[in-house]
Amino acid sequence: MNEPVFRRILLKLSGEALMGSRGFGVDPSVAARIAEEVEEVRKLGVQIGIVVGGGNFIRGVAASESGIDRVVADQMGMLATVINGLALQDALEKLGCHTRVTTAIEIREIAEPFIRRRAIRHLEKGRVVVFAAGTGSPYFSTDTAAALRAIEIKADVILKATKVDGVYDADPHKVSDAKMFARINYLDLLSRGLKVMDTTAISMCMDNSLPIIVFNLNVPGNLKRVILGEKVGSLVAR
Repeated sequence: MNEPVFRRILLKLSGEALMGSRGFGVDPSVAARIAEEVEEVRKLGVQIGIVVGGGNFIRGVAASESGIDRVVADQMGMLATVINGLALQDALEKLGCHTRVTTAIEIREIAEPFIRRRAIRHLEKGRVVVFAAGTGSPYFSTDTAAALRAIEIKADVILKATKVDGVYDADPHKVSDAKMFARINYLDLLSRGLKVMDTTAISMCMDNSLPIIVFNLNVPGNLKRVILGEKVGSLVAR
């Protein structure tokens, strides 16, 4: 049996990943499928943190452009990520996977406040930890929250789950001959303006030598393949 090449990972999921074909909210069957893949990897002995976005309910930037105050819009987005975190927790625990949702804003009745040492202890005990509510501050994306939490928990890698196979030089849904990179460095990614993660998140990863693997979550088994070191997706590194 192949051994995992990573000891501790930070999985970044978009909110849209949870809604499936519904167009809004959470599709329980999709959450269950993602949970099954996460649990399969956890059983290999990998410690897993998850940051999930809230775009299946609201996007702070888009809401602010519609007239809502940007700070308020971002706070609404943070709450959306908590909803998604609870959905993931429910799906994971139905599989017998002990899970903790931690939040950057205090909602003690439904989740733990994020405390770095406690979160690391949960990981060491084999629990999946979902980091919700972004960074707790407006004007920061959940991509940046993923980079921050990954650095704080000393993750080996960020696994950025997407709807495409990796990092392309153009949108593969719009450009038929778009080229996928097997590997690209941080500066090339930034200079080309490729929208993998926002510039703050990429810069944080670059400054802390934290690699990012971009892969297609919609291909069953891809998460496990990445963990086992197969050549899946695109590696962003130095």
